[in-house]
Amino acid sequence: MSQSVERALRILPVLAAGPAGLGEVAEELAVHKSTALRLLRTLHEHGYAYRQGDGRYRLGARLFALAAEAVENLDVREVAHPHLVELNRATGHTVHLALHQDDEVVYVDKVDSRYPVRMYSRIGRPVPLTVAAVAKVLLADLPEAERRALAERIDYPRHTARSTPDAAAFLRELALVREQGWATDLGGHEESLNCLAAPVYGPHGRVAAAMSLSAPTVVADADGLLDLLPLLVRTADAIGRDYAGGGPAPTTPTAPTAPTPMP
Repeated sequence: MSQSVERALRILPVLAAGPAGLGEVAEELAVHKSTALRLLRTLHEHGYAYRQGDGRYRLGARLFALAAEAVENLDVREVAHPHLVELNRATGHTVHLALHQDDEVVYVDKVDSRYPVRMYSRIGRPVPLTVAAVAKVLLADLPEAERRALAERIDYPRHTARSTPDAAAFLRELALVREQGWATDLGGHEESLNCLAAPVYGPHGRVAAAMSLSAPTVVADADGLLDLLPLLVRTADAIGRDYAGGGPAPTTPTAPTAPTPMP
């Protein structure tokens, strides 16, 4: 890499921490002030740095505009799909990717299981909010006030005896999901189907999507599916790192060593 480019790139994290003077930048880069000034002037000319009235520099508007444009044009489905395929290959189970849109959680990608018994789900179809594991992962990331408002305005259909019965129970379950970093649907939507979900974190440290593994109980019981939790979390982490541009996914959950099904 060009030495000048490398030095210019090293300036950006310095300015991200707050406005910095010429001397601070030069000291951080271990260069003469004249070199630091040349680099800062170049960044300023292109909008990546801004010189304040007090002589200190901060990040420029052009950098924020580029970041916003990149995030807006980044399709999490495109990033995630190879990882979904690989998880399906490793487990044989159905893999889904879901997004939260308004008051709906919608499947946006799916890789079918390899066994004859298939899960009936379709890309573009909303999932049942109060029982689906992907919905719990996505809704658990909402700010508390939004979680409570949502819990109070939605219905709680009894799909099975294990379906979430009311708003209070739903909020308790979302709190547990926030704490442990993953969610389950163990017969809450269909008695014969188990599902395990983990969050995919975006560039800003918020949950951008949820991915899940699903299997009929005749293929994998609850314990068998929960054994795959570490693999699911690692896959979600990998998608998050790719989606965030190669950096570590901030606040990525850690799978517990001995998971237990949620009540």
